Amino acid sequence: MNPVLVFLLPILLLLTGCASSPPPRIDPSPPVERRRDHWDGEGGAASLRSRGEELADFALRLRGAPYRYGGATREGFDCSGLVFYSHRQLGVAVPRTSREQAGDARQVKESKLRRGDLVFFKIGSRQVNHVGIYIGERRFVHAPGAGKPVTVNSLDDEYYEQRFSSAGRFWDRSAE
Repeated sequence: MNPVLVFLLPILLLLTGCASSPPPRIDPSPPVERRRDHWDGEGGAASLRSRGEELADFALRLRGAPYRYGGATREGFDCSGLVFYSHRQLGVAVPRTSREQAGDARQVKESKLRRGDLVFFKIGSRQVNHVGIYIGERRFVHAPGAGKPVTVNSLDDEYYEQRFSSAGRFWDRSAE
């Protein structure tokens, strides 16, 4: 392989990530009215759904949306834009970048992850530069990068396992 390509390829891959985004393309539409309950299947009473469950379910519905550097609309998302947009739909304010999201989230131990929590990664960097939304069973939904749509991966995938940094929560800062 050409030595110049060997040198430039890792640099180009880092530049296509979502570590630093251009000015965000934020959907100007107001957040969607969120459901506060769901049918319990018992023929009557509805129970409160966790906001984390709502967040995870909403993010899962965005699978297949295109990747767009700096994107935070259904036209396309980068990793932190997906988190920003999904939280906004539930009326939860979060910072725009993955690094700020990691810094501002209430920290959660990996062993205490709940649906809707955020999982942070350091990909080719000493600082957090990638984020996903935990959906349970050690899986998360995220916008992986250029040319790849919003998808689901596992925290146990060797690639993500080696780059996992921390976890946090915005949807419920009072419980763990």
